[in-house]
Amino acid sequence: MSLRRIAALLYREVGQGPKNFIFIFTIVVPLGLSLALGLIFGTFFSGKPRLGIVDAGNSRLTVLAESMPGLIVQRFVSADELRDATARGAVDVGLVLTADFDQRVASSQAGELTVYVWGESLLRDRVLIGTAIADWLRELAGHEPPVTIKTTLLGANNDLTWQQRLLPLLVLMTVVFGALMLPASSLVSEKQRRTLNAVLVTPATPAEIYVAKAIVGVVLSVVMALLVLALNGAWSRQIGLVVLVLALGAVLSAEFGVLLGVIVRDINSLFATVKALGLILYAPALIALFPVIPQWIAQIFPTFYMIDPVIAIVQRGAALNDIAGHLTVLTAMIVALAVGLKLVSNRLTTA
Repeated sequence: MSLRRIAALLYREVGQGPKNFIFIFTIVVPLGLSLALGLIFGTFFSGKPRLGIVDAGNSRLTVLAESMPGLIVQRFVSADELRDATARGAVDVGLVLTADFDQRVASSQAGELTVYVWGESLLRDRVLIGTAIADWLRELAGHEPPVTIKTTLLGANNDLTWQQRLLPLLVLMTVVFGALMLPASSLVSEKQRRTLNAVLVTPATPAEIYVAKAIVGVVLSVVMALLVLALNGAWSRQIGLVVLVLALGAVLSAEFGVLLGVIVRDINSLFATVKALGLILYAPALIALFPVIPQWIAQIFPTFYMIDPVIAIVQRGAALNDIAGHLTVLTAMIVALAVGLKLVSNRLTTA
């Protein structure tokens, strides 16, 4: 295998890439979906956190809250009204202040602060309001106040927002579709146009053609997956580890794409095959959308071992040791598929 010939073939693939609608699709669709999710669920142009307060005694805490520029404060008449508003998402967090709240805090008497939290509010909004409440209590007391905060989660009891729950599907679609379809569609199109036979007349080998086409799919899908993570607020300090997992997943997808490109004879058959395999390819992300489904089922599907480590890193702060088992399985599948691809590679020369 010649690196020089692979470089020449790669240059040819990059030049032809923008003419392939799959190439454009791989770029445009993930960006469009990320923008749509951001607009719908609040990453882009999101409003200020919303705090609801029931104040029975004209507390100074309410004055401090209303003077905070990065917060929208709304007063409610009763605790029941505030609870209902929080449950339907009219406010992100609700506070119930008793008539003697300030006096109890100032005199260092033990007290309880009732806090309602909307279950689908953004984590950053909860953190901002929670930090602000702690600061306001310290300012009222002049020291660390002896106040117990009683938190009640209302509405959907989800630790993750819908945008975070949809992220695995978006990343999986970006990596699998791009890395799989680019080499597959390129091979099938060249077979149909008979340009592949012309390339094989040169010293280039089938393996070199496969590698060049796979590299384009791998690089483009990994870059787009990183953009998707960034646009959805899921960037990680362990970016090198994220790139490693995405690259391994893209290599596995590209191998499968090359295998399909060798076997399938026309573009319609290719799309029909990929459509039929869609549920298998995207099943781990679809299962993650619905916590009521036993999550162990996702481990049956090969793409689980690519997407689960990525989400574990960006959402749960997992390290290399935490995902080593997944990476081992992913690497084993890459090796096995490479062997399978080699066994059927002769079909390219006889097609």
